[in-house]
Amino acid sequence: MQNDTLMTSEGRAALQAEVDTLIAQRPALAARIKSARELGDLKENAEYHAAKDEQGFLETRILQIERQLRTAVVIEQASTDRVSVGTRVIVKELDSGDEETWTITGVEEADPMLQRVSYESPIGSALMDKTPGEVVEVQLPRGVMRLEIIRLEA
Repeated sequence: MQNDTLMTSEGRAALQAEVDTLIAQRPALAARIKSARELGDLKENAEYHAAKDEQGFLETRILQIERQLRTAVVIEQASTDRVSVGTRVIVKELDSGDEETWTITGVEEADPMLQRVSYESPIGSALMDKTPGEVVEVQLPRGVMRLEIIRLEA
């Protein structure tokens, strides 16, 4: 049994757009393979092998995305009562006093550089199902980070 893939509606739309783009590349790649095959001896045909490798990567990625889309549970409306996928969480780091805002996302949507963390990441999993006012401890490679949840936004 496959696990559900939690994601936001934006994340689902981005995956759908990616798979549509990849599927659209299939005919051109098939034509490259056909053209390279016509060049002769396949054992020493670098163009053919490169195109076949590219086809393998393309088909693997398409299968990965299609599996994620099949098992997707799209969170349409993020909670403002408890941290969930799609929630923007404003936290205060208790050691430094700095405030930060993170959006909790599905695994494929995570981008820490854009303050988007997966619900499976150390920070995301520590914050999940918590409410404003709670303090959480996050075990990171550099040590423990203590965060107070200030407020939640949808």
